[in-house]
Amino acid sequence: MTFQRLKSHLPWITLLVLVAVVGAVDPTFLRPVNLLGLAGDIVPLFIMALGLTFAIYIGGIDLSAQSMANMITVMASLYLSSLGLWVAPLCIAVGFLLGTVSGYFTTRQFVPSFISTLAVGGVCFSMAQWLSGNRALNMDATQRDALFGWMIGRTGIIPNELFIAVGLLAICLFIERRTTLGRALKAVGAGELAAAASGLNVGRFKILAFAISGALAAVAGLLFSVKLSGGAPTIANGFLLPAIVAVLVGGTPLTGGVGGVLNTAIGTLIVAVIRSSMLYFGIEATQQQMVFGLVLIVAIALTIDRSKLRLVK
Repeated sequence: MTFQRLKSHLPWITLLVLVAVVGAVDPTFLRPVNLLGLAGDIVPLFIMALGLTFAIYIGGIDLSAQSMANMITVMASLYLSSLGLWVAPLCIAVGFLLGTVSGYFTTRQFVPSFISTLAVGGVCFSMAQWLSGNRALNMDATQRDALFGWMIGRTGIIPNELFIAVGLLAICLFIERRTTLGRALKAVGAGELAAAASGLNVGRFKILAFAISGALAAVAGLLFSVKLSGGAPTIANGFLLPAIVAVLVGGTPLTGGVGGVLNTAIGTLIVAVIRSSMLYFGIEATQQQMVFGLVLIVAIALTIDRSKLRLVK
């Protein structure tokens, strides 16, 4: 079997190898309760990575996701008492709108997605600082439990966050494989110029990809605020790099056109096992971002489609 044929199988092979290695070091790691708890803890990161998949699938990038989630934790904490359940659609709508802004400047004003999403992320960070007074905020625990407590509860031994993750994955998988939008995004990622020449409204579909990314980053922020019963302008810091790693090690390259949300689910599990293994092997929290940085470089080297790149600067 050639490496090109093996490449599509690398994510799940990597996942199995990692689980086997960590399980050999500590057999308690393989207990079902432990594995389910590990998967439940990683759900906010998975939701953020799920959104990033749409931006990367078309050959772009969304660097605003982490700041978006931070801002949403502040908004949810501030407005839960006055809006109740309506705070959820408000947060998602804000994420969708700001994602649309990123997509608009990328497609209509020809600002590279790296710059446009970084700028929108800066706006989100400043907004979070302004709304919070640059301090941590707390939710009313009684109201949070009454309205959103089901999100962080358990059904038997299964964390309810996993049901949310599976539901969002099913929706995104349906969009990717069964809708015109999903087929259009694949065409844009595989060859944007060819897609435009075929009459596809490339700009509109690219804007929708960034809007979905923003909306899912908002969902991640909402879940994060519920889990921690509060919010802050920096509470989700450290999530962006692992989320990008999850997309890339899952097999969706920066050049786009292949991979997808199912690959991201596998990639997120790989990230979860890597994080756990660093704890088992005594790697300090200050060194973990360095490990993810190295994993990111390796993931890009293994997944990128060099046939689409004539020059790298």
